[in-house]
Amino acid sequence: MKVENGKFYFIKDNFFDLFKDYKLMQNKENGNKRPCYFCFNDLEDEQIVWFVPISSKVEKYKAIYENKKKTRKKVYNFVFGKVLGKEKAFLIQNIFPTTEEYIESKYQSRKQDVEITESLKNEIIETSMNVIKLAKKGIIIPFYDIIEMKKILICN
Repeated sequence: MKVENGKFYFIKDNFFDLFKDYKLMQNKENGNKRPCYFCFNDLEDEQIVWFVPISSKVEKYKAIYENKKKTRKKVYNFVFGKVLGKEKAFLIQNIFPTTEEYIESKYQSRKQDVEITESLKNEIIETSMNVIKLAKKGIIIPFYDIIEMKKILICN
């Protein structure tokens, strides 16, 4: 499945089996697929796709964001914006790489791709790219080593 930048996808459970020691957010069942992920292609390696989970717990993450802003110039952990008319938190702090083989399906509503504004897409991708650049320098914002994960996926 070819990933379209700025669209939303679900990931297969077997991806989490491969990275079971990384404490990633897990897929949830109970009739709904979740979480869904905002996705974009890696600029350096065409086989890598970056996944950013989204959450409806906006107030929780806004409080964390505001707290972090008190001690930092720039906070890269979250981006906030509307998805299907409701505000969501894009959890950049939970970003991870994957490959197309682990993508289950595209997230659609009424058989239409879920869309967000171009400016929101650009903000998420730009913030995510900053987090990836920092990780390459050894400054890890995600809760796990995304550069190591990328290497594992490329070698697999």
